[in-house]
Amino acid sequence: MNILFLCTANVQRSKTAEELFLAIDKSNNYKSAGLSEKYVIKAGTTLCTEDMLDWADKIYVFEKKHIDIIRQYTGEKHLHKIYNLNIEDKYQYFQRELVLLFLEKFPKNS
Repeated sequence: MNILFLCTANVQRSKTAEELFLAIDKSNNYKSAGLSEKYVIKAGTTLCTEDMLDWADKIYVFEKKHIDIIRQYTGEKHLHKIYNLNIEDKYQYFQRELVLLFLEKFPKNS
């Protein structure tokens, strides 16, 4: 399965999720990206493209505004495969609490 993690800048949350699951779950393919061109350029990270959205079987976002951004640019096309994790933008890259949230929301045997 192809899984895409999307946050605002692809610095903290989505980057942590991608790298964590690449390390602990070899059964899926993982990518991450940011939805704000301004912040992605500033951080030198990966900007989400429509090709990435098409590639993904499941898309995990972190806030409702991320769904709104995708809807603004692609309409309803990808909404059926988007899941909102509801994780605030208050964590640092690989912060212990963030990693624990991911492990809680993605049980190993699910």
